[in-house]
Amino acid sequence: MGSPFPPIAEYAFLSDCETTALVAPSGAVEWMCLPRMDSPSVFGAILDRDAGAFRLGPADTMVPADRRYLPGTMILETTWGTRLGWLIVRDMLLIGPWHHDTERSRSHRRSPTDDDADHVLLRTMRCVNGAVEVHLDCQPLYDYGRVHARWEYDGPGYGSAVATFPGHDLALRMTTDLRLGFEGSRVRARTTLRAGDTAFVALAFSEHAGPETYEEAYERLVHTADFWHEWLSHGDFPDHPWRTYLQRSALTLKGLTYAPTGAMVAAATSSLPETPGGERNWDYRFSWIRDSTFMLWGLYTLGFDWEANDFFYFIADVAERDPDIQVMYGVGGETELREQILDHLHGYDGARPVRIGNDAFDQNQHDVWGAMLDSIFLHTRSRDHLAESRWPIICRLVENAIAHCHEPDRGIWEVRGEPKHFVSSKVMCWVAMDRGARLALVREDQAMHDRWRSAADRLHAEICERGVDARGVFTQHYDTDALDASALLMPLLRFLPPDDPRIRATVLAIADELTVDDLVLRYRTDETDDGMDGEEGTFTICSFWLVSALSEIGEHRRARDLCEKLLGYASSLALYAEEIDPRTGRHLGNFPQAFTHLALINAVMHVIRAEEQMQDGQPTLSPAPGDHDPEKP
Repeated sequence: MGSPFPPIAEYAFLSDCETTALVAPSGAVEWMCLPRMDSPSVFGAILDRDAGAFRLGPADTMVPADRRYLPGTMILETTWGTRLGWLIVRDMLLIGPWHHDTERSRSHRRSPTDDDADHVLLRTMRCVNGAVEVHLDCQPLYDYGRVHARWEYDGPGYGSAVATFPGHDLALRMTTDLRLGFEGSRVRARTTLRAGDTAFVALAFSEHAGPETYEEAYERLVHTADFWHEWLSHGDFPDHPWRTYLQRSALTLKGLTYAPTGAMVAAATSSLPETPGGERNWDYRFSWIRDSTFMLWGLYTLGFDWEANDFFYFIADVAERDPDIQVMYGVGGETELREQILDHLHGYDGARPVRIGNDAFDQNQHDVWGAMLDSIFLHTRSRDHLAESRWPIICRLVENAIAHCHEPDRGIWEVRGEPKHFVSSKVMCWVAMDRGARLALVREDQAMHDRWRSAADRLHAEICERGVDARGVFTQHYDTDALDASALLMPLLRFLPPDDPRIRATVLAIADELTVDDLVLRYRTDETDDGMDGEEGTFTICSFWLVSALSEIGEHRRARDLCEKLLGYASSLALYAEEIDPRTGRHLGNFPQAFTHLALINAVMHVIRAEEQMQDGQPTLSPAPGDHDPEKP
C-alpha cells in the first residue's frame, strides 16, 4: 500500500521572508503557518491528512508533468498534462514595496529596505493548449487542525470570500476570477480553461489586500520575480557547473530568514521524522545560536553581507540582553519555547509524537560561546572594526567558556541522555577563548589577550590528551573511543592545522568507519546514549562537512567524488532535508534544512577553489571557511 504522504523531498518551498509554505506535487499547499514561520499552521496536511490543505490543479490529474522554480526566484511553476490539454500553475508568496510609509512597523528591528512581504499567497493558471478542467479546494484549519474556518462572501459576486476562525484574530481573504462556493469549512471552485485562458487565486492573510484581477496578479508576480532576481544578483557565484546548487541554496537560506529581525530558522517545518515512523520528530522553526558561525561563513563566502549583518545583529541583540545565552531563540528573540505534544495529529506517515516547541532551548550546551565569539570575530574581520559596545559581551562570553569548559554538557547534537565531556563542546570552548584572545589584540588589550590565550592553550592541551584514542583519532567524548562526525569541524575551525596527523587520521576514520555507502552518520546510535530509541539516517550536513574536511587534508579527488554524489541526492528542486537514507536515497527530517544548505555552500566552494588552484598550478591549500582565516587577528 502506498503512503498518502508525498516523499519529503518532493515538496516545494515558498517564502516571502516572513511566512513559508510547502507545496506537494499534487498542487496542494500542505504546510503554512500564520502569521510567522513559527506560528500555528493553517494548512497542516503534511502532519495529518485532515489538518488542512489548499489544492489547485486539474480535476482528474494528480501527478504533474514537470515542476521547477522560475530561474533565480522562489516562484514555483508546475506544468500539468491531461488527456485534453496542458496547464501551467505558478505559486508564490508575494513581495511588494515597503508598506510602512505613514507609521513604523511593529515587528521590524533591522533597517528597512525597499521591499516587504505582501502577506499574500498567489496562484496563477494559464491553459497553453486544449482544455483543462481546473479544481480549487481550500480547507484552512487553524491551530494545527483544531479550529475550523467560517467562510462568508465578501462582495456582490462569487469572486471574494473571507474566512474567520472562532476565538482567533486571524482572517483570510480569498480573491479570484473563479466562482467560489462553500461546503462547511471548505471553499471550492471548478471551471474549464481553454487554450489562452488565464485565472488566478490569491489568499491574503493581513491588512494588505490581494490582487483583484489577473492583470494585477501578473504585475505583482513580476515584482516578486524582480525582487528575487535583484537579490540574487548581489551574490558572488563562481562560473562553474555547480553554480545552480549554490544559487538555490542561497535562495533557500534567504527564504528561511525572518526579515523583521534577521533570524534564520533551522527549517520550515516541525516533526518531519528522522526515522520513518519513529519518534525522532522535532520542531526546527527556531533560530539556533550554533548556526550563526556557519551562517556567516556561507553568506560572506557568497557576498551577501547585508543578510550576514542582519543575522549577526539578531544574535548580538540576544547576547546583549541575556546574561546566559540560550541554545536557540524564537524568530522574534523569544526565550520560552516549551515543547508540546499534539496527540490529535497522526504525524507524517504515522511518525509520532508530533511536537511543537523544543525543550532543547534550556539545555546545557557549551558550544554556544564559541559560536557567538566566532561570529563576532568574522563580523569584525568583515568590518575591520570592533565596536566598543561589543567588548563587555565578548568578555562575558569568554569568561563563561573558561568557567564551564571542564563541565559535561549535552553536546552539539543535543542528546537527551546523560551529559558527557563532548570533544566538540570542548573545541568550541577553545574557539571562544582563541577568538576572544585575537579580538583582544584588535582592541590592543594585551592583558586580556595573555589571560585568554593561556586558558585556550591549556584547554587545547587537555583536548589533545583526553579526546584522542590510542590510534590518534579524536573521539566523541573523553570516556569513549566512539567516533562523532562533529570532529570534522576541527580543521575548519583551525583547532589544528589540516596536515596534523591527528586531523588526517580523524577525517579518514570518519570517512571509512562512520559512513553508510559513503554518507556520514552523526554517531552510531548503539554507541551513544542520546535518550532515544531507533536508528536514524545519515546526516547530510555531516556528509558535506566530510567533503570540506577531505579537501582540507588534501584528499581532493575523494572530496570531489563525494560532493558530486551528494549533489546527486538533491531533490528535483535542488532542496535538502536533514537526513538521507543511504539505502533508498529518501530524504528524512525537517525540510528544507538550513544547516544542510550552509554546509553545501562550504563544501562546494572548497572543491571549486581546490580545482582552480590545481588549474593555476598553485598549492592546493584550502582557505578557511568564508575566506576569513582565524589564524590572524
